[in-house]
Order: sequence, then C-alpha cells, then structure tokens
Amino acid sequence: MEKMKILVVDDESRMRKLVKDFLTRAGYQVLEAGDGMEAMEQFYDEKDIALIILDVMMPKMNGCQVAREVRVKRCGTPILMLTARSELEDRIEGLNAGADYYLTKPFDIRELLAC
Repeated sequence: MEKMKILVVDDESRMRKLVKDFLTRAGYQVLEAGDGMEAMEQFYDEKDIALIILDVMMPKMNGCQVAREVRVKRCGTPILMLTARSELEDRIEGLNAGADYYLTKPFDIRELLAC
C-alpha cells in the first residue's frame, strides 16, 4: 500500500525536519519545499499530494499566495497553515486564502497529527 504524501513548506529547514520526522514516524511520505515557488513546483510535479502544510512567511511566494494558487486550480487538496502569525486578522487572511486549518507555532505535534 502506498503511503499518503504530505508536502511540508517552510523556509526554516529545522522546522521542516521536525515536522517531517514526526510525520514519517506516523507513516506518511513527506515531501519538502523551502519557499512558495518550490512548493508550487512540487505541487505540479506530484499529482497525488494528500495534504499541504504551509508556513505563511516565506520568500519568493508567501503561504497565502500558494494557497490561493492551489485553490485557483480548483484543487481540493487540504491545506493546513502552520505559522507564527497568530493574530485574528492573520488567521482570517489564511482561511480566506484557501486554508482548511490554521495552526500557530509553537504547536504540539499531537495537535498537528489530529488535523
């Protein structure tokens, strides 16, 4: 049986590694991207991504821009924003951009896995 693919997008390599390690141990195949442009390349190359975990503040293309682009393609792939931006306005912006979930850093890995 093929593992579900999750795309983790964050410009901080330590955060990507932390999330990847936990998700890999939970039985998922994890793809990584360090910025929004790289995320879109992965998204277009890998047709069977089951979830995108997306930071908001990134170079080249921020998380809200990525979410909007994914939604423009009428893609139903779930998007989870995982970000340090915790103000109400930030959450609303992320959800309006197309995110299905919005989780703020610092976070508990159990909460991430529950999403």
